[in-house]
Amino acid sequence: MDFSAVSSALKAIGELTQEVTSLWGVDEQVEGLASELRWMQSFLKVADARKVDHEVIRTSVVEIRELAYDAEDVIEMFALKVASKRKGGFSNCIKRSACFLKEGCLLHQIKSEIEKITARIKELARQLQMYDVSKFEVDGEGPSSSTVRLEARRPYPHVMDDNIVGLDNDVKKLVTVLLNEQSECRVVSICGMGGLGKTTLAKKIYHHSQVVGHFKHLVWIYVSQHCQKRKVWEDILSELLILSEEDRKVNVEKLAKKLSSFFEENKCLVILDDVWNIEAWDSLKPAFSARETKSKILLTSRNKEIVADADKNGFLYELQELDYNQSWKLFQKIAFPQTNSPGYKIDAKMKELGEDMVKHCAGLPLAIIILGGILATKYPSLTEWLKVSANVKSYLNNNKGEVLRDVLALSYDDLPPYLRPCFLYLSHFPEDYEIPVDRLIQLWVAEGIVSSKQEEGDEGQIAEDVAEGYLLELAERCMIQVRERDIATLKIRSFQMHDLMRDVCLSKAKQQKFLYIADQSNACQLSTIGRVRRVSAHKFFWIQCIKSPRLRSLLFFDEFLPREEMDKFLPLTIQSYLKNQYELHIPLICFLALFAWTVLATKLRGIWKYMFNNFNFLRVLDYERGGAAGCKLPNYIGKLIHLRFLRLRGLDFKSSKLPSSLGNLRCLQSLDLRIESECSNSIHVPNVLWRMQQLRHLYLPEECNRKTKLKLGTLRNLQTLVNFNTKNCHVNDLINMTNIRELEIRGPFNIEDFNTKELDKNPPIIQSKYLYSLSIINEEGRIDPSHLAHLLLSCENISKLRLDVEIRRLPEYHYLSSNLAYMKLRRCKLGEDPMPTLAKLPYLSMLELHEEAFIGKEMFCCGQAFAKLESLSLKELNFLEEWKVSEGAMPCLRRLEIQKCRQLKKLPDGLRFIATLQELKIESMPKTFKDKVEEGGEDFCKVRHVPSIILQDCFW
Repeated sequence: MDFSAVSSALKAIGELTQEVTSLWGVDEQVEGLASELRWMQSFLKVADARKVDHEVIRTSVVEIRELAYDAEDVIEMFALKVASKRKGGFSNCIKRSACFLKEGCLLHQIKSEIEKITARIKELARQLQMYDVSKFEVDGEGPSSSTVRLEARRPYPHVMDDNIVGLDNDVKKLVTVLLNEQSECRVVSICGMGGLGKTTLAKKIYHHSQVVGHFKHLVWIYVSQHCQKRKVWEDILSELLILSEEDRKVNVEKLAKKLSSFFEENKCLVILDDVWNIEAWDSLKPAFSARETKSKILLTSRNKEIVADADKNGFLYELQELDYNQSWKLFQKIAFPQTNSPGYKIDAKMKELGEDMVKHCAGLPLAIIILGGILATKYPSLTEWLKVSANVKSYLNNNKGEVLRDVLALSYDDLPPYLRPCFLYLSHFPEDYEIPVDRLIQLWVAEGIVSSKQEEGDEGQIAEDVAEGYLLELAERCMIQVRERDIATLKIRSFQMHDLMRDVCLSKAKQQKFLYIADQSNACQLSTIGRVRRVSAHKFFWIQCIKSPRLRSLLFFDEFLPREEMDKFLPLTIQSYLKNQYELHIPLICFLALFAWTVLATKLRGIWKYMFNNFNFLRVLDYERGGAAGCKLPNYIGKLIHLRFLRLRGLDFKSSKLPSSLGNLRCLQSLDLRIESECSNSIHVPNVLWRMQQLRHLYLPEECNRKTKLKLGTLRNLQTLVNFNTKNCHVNDLINMTNIRELEIRGPFNIEDFNTKELDKNPPIIQSKYLYSLSIINEEGRIDPSHLAHLLLSCENISKLRLDVEIRRLPEYHYLSSNLAYMKLRRCKLGEDPMPTLAKLPYLSMLELHEEAFIGKEMFCCGQAFAKLESLSLKELNFLEEWKVSEGAMPCLRRLEIQKCRQLKKLPDGLRFIATLQELKIESMPKTFKDKVEEGGEDFCKVRHVPSIILQDCFW
């Protein structure tokens, strides 16, 4: 059950001081409302703990959430009005009769609203009291699994691993087929029911060293249920790095022709994941029509009939269920976190329960993984395992078609209350979408789904940390699939949902009226739905369809106004001209174009105006793909005073100036201003951000107008600051940001009144002990080495450092944080070998030297250097001729990549002593270099022990 809405409303009430409520004479009404909400919260907790599943209770949960949202809205409006009156001289206003009448009306309105909500809650409470939850029977003893909390973090190996069992032979067979150039087979299909591991097998092949080395280009595309051929083809072109702006404008036939020609000229492997039906393949195959080609296609599908239609010589591979031994092996990896610990023995009773439960999973890997994930979070409690075992027997039978559905339903029902709204929120995102964790966590916090734990007596844990813990719990339960991890911290950076798990998420969200997913096909229904709190637009639709004034969040995953919609506003004469390219009178074309733009601009302005005038309670406004958005961001955005999250990234305006009314958005926590302008490369941001003292995450434009001068010293809650520079901002403002965690400086960085002779006498620039990531990017200028050294000296706890700027000389070792785990140097133009300095960093695990980071000829890694280094990447070091590695250096190195270092003559001899090296990737190097590394070459003896050697694009 969703407690977050009630908790958020109570938190809003708690933040109102007794002084304020007494002053306005609403203390009695506010306390009455809080009392009723606390009763609701207690009722929900008891009902959830006792697993009460009654239709009246389920319906009431939705109603409780709506009432809590209404309560939060009215309380917040009250608080904001009070704050504005205090700042504007409230006492003076009262003396003026007109203002007095106005304030009296407002006071009456607020009292009336609170009393109405309280009355509605009391009536609902009266109805619910008929269902005495204390009388409902509880299965088992001890605390319910819904209330069990993972207080101590334990290692969960299954969150890190690929969870691959029983696929080795499958991989070998399919790799052999794909590498066979003599065969006429061009399309390989992996087929099987959902949850068998088709995508997992395809990913294993995609990353296989022989496959990577054989094909010049590898592309992975998610097709999914709603196949859009233009999007798929554009995604392929983008992955191949050959998508131009012109391609976005041409018709689909030209896209198909461009792709077909590319596949004919280049040896490519394209993986089309999750092709649902023959119709989807038929729409896509014109792009793969090249006759004489060594390119191949690997597709995954639940429909094995597709392969016959795809290629008469195609290869069909039907994935089978796991046998019992494989099932048990996979289950052990997940359910028993300590399986690999020396001397560890599985408890006999738990083993018996586990073996019995695995039998009910019918050999389906996804079912086993989800069940194991549930049990892993309850380990080592035998009582909890017994409860799950009882549920498994009641939920599951051995019908393969229903096992997955039942296990997935069990995984949701087993979630504790605080995780359910977090899971349901994932339904906002489109199918196969790779969800960025930072953005998701900001959305959770903005909506009040997650808050800090101070109220629970756990001091010091901010909301973002709590949310990160919740996300890890979902991963531990195998309800999400981790895609990318932070290089330095190994925290989850992005993830996806299995399509079957997403189906459960969508079903539950719809059942609980959690959100509405809209596109052109169903948007008209929004006009008939009275209460819609959240709308997620996967495809464009006219938002005028939304009639709910209490809307809380709007997420757009399509362009603000897609090109096909814009084309509708072009006069037919212009469309005909653009299509046929025949001559037309230029003045007429100009007139018609101006007329079309005027109509279009009016439509765009209408979208903004409707939104800002009708959705005054919005907390989240998020644009995913940007696009043309009109002449300028309208000034009346300042009406959305409840906004917590505003993301405008990629929106393209004619004007480069942002409105000063942004300063009204005092509740903002996350603000992304990385917009674009047709008229200028730089954006003017008014000096109003200092008013947003709740800001936690701020993304400034990549380049601000020279007139932009921002004061940010009041933003003491900032955790993320991106695109800061000293041309538009004040360096001293950084001192006040004591909670900053991630800082990206883009452009000039100069310290005023700097004592160059005695660095230590300059005050520290960074006062935050939480800063873990620092990036400095300046594509046009240099940074003063002494300024850089002083900045680094005050960043003593950072674990990630990226320097993409000319510095000529690396700061001495004592200026660098000893905690550095990841370091990237690009375009630094270091004249001296940086390795002796970097080798001293005790925890450095990943190092990247790219694009003239070093412009010397020799580089040397001496003995005992880089004790913890696991990954090293050398790219475009155009002057490097010799690299030496002595015995004992880099003893933990696992991955080495060398790319476009075209003067490098050979591999270092010391590589032969690095027993840990698992992967060596040589790309875009001279053929003479490649020949030395290949078997039989003079350098092969140095790397013969490396399991994976990838040689790619070494043709010149």
